[in-house]
Amino acid sequence: MNIWLAPLHGITNYIYRNCLCRHFAGIDFFMTPFFPVQERNKLNVRNWQDLWPQHNTYCPTIPQLMGNKPSHFVETMNLLHEVYGYESYNWNLGCPVSQVVHRHRGCGFMPDAEGVEAVVRQVTQETSYRFSIKMRLGLHASEEGLRILERLEPYPLDFIVIHPRLGEQMYEGVPDIEMFARFCEHTSHKIIYSGDVFSVEDYQRLQQRFPAVQDWMLGRGLLRNPFLAEEIKGLTVGDRKARFLKYYQHWVATLLPLRKERSTLSNLKELWHYYAFLFQLPEEELRKLLRMDDFERFMDASLQIISDKG
Repeated sequence: MNIWLAPLHGITNYIYRNCLCRHFAGIDFFMTPFFPVQERNKLNVRNWQDLWPQHNTYCPTIPQLMGNKPSHFVETMNLLHEVYGYESYNWNLGCPVSQVVHRHRGCGFMPDAEGVEAVVRQVTQETSYRFSIKMRLGLHASEEGLRILERLEPYPLDFIVIHPRLGEQMYEGVPDIEMFARFCEHTSHKIIYSGDVFSVEDYQRLQQRFPAVQDWMLGRGLLRNPFLAEEIKGLTVGDRKARFLKYYQHWVATLLPLRKERSTLSNLKELWHYYAFLFQLPEEELRKLLRMDDFERFMDASLQIISDKG
């Protein structure tokens, strides 16, 4: 059984991934937040620090790409292979953010099953890289995803990650487990489940329902609880407060010299939307913390929360 860290744009960069992997066990693979594919002469991949090999030494990492033009995928993947040696790539076909969808990228490209097949066809015919897809059920209807699976059946995809929601749902409602089961029946490709695994009980319930699924992608669940992969795998967690404190201080100390106080504070506030669940922080206390604009004051307050509630 493998556990993947899901890519969350603006959060799970190499600094976060390395710090997480250094302090917590149980994660087997990383997938980076997406990078846009382009024509070769417009690419400057040496600026893509998230993909620098020296920034990805803790855990096998797969670059995720975003786009809709077949030739752009091939040119981007070839250049990344030449510069960094990557041989495995994932296509983000599931991002539901409106700015992405309106450009017919991410989940916004799912209604075009023929276009999806065109990308996969050119990538698999013109390269020998391992290629995978991360998708939703569809943008507006699950029939969109089913049509894609039917078209992609003949192609040698490495795996398909399925988040069982529609794009128009964003992250509202609950995953459609019955439709996920139907998707599994419509493909012979390896499936990775992604979506709302927030606890060991969530994992066990899904694993019992889908025993053939051996890979699980955790996103918001791991952000809420960095111990979750260890708990799922039955590893000894130990002193939670001391371990989380060490991780938290290390992450801040690593980020601060690179991003300075203002940007680091912004990143901290983003993460505390998730940590509030771990520490069962009442909504009013969370709002009070997030209203703080002074970095030192915020750090003092957040460390006090860890000390009191950890």
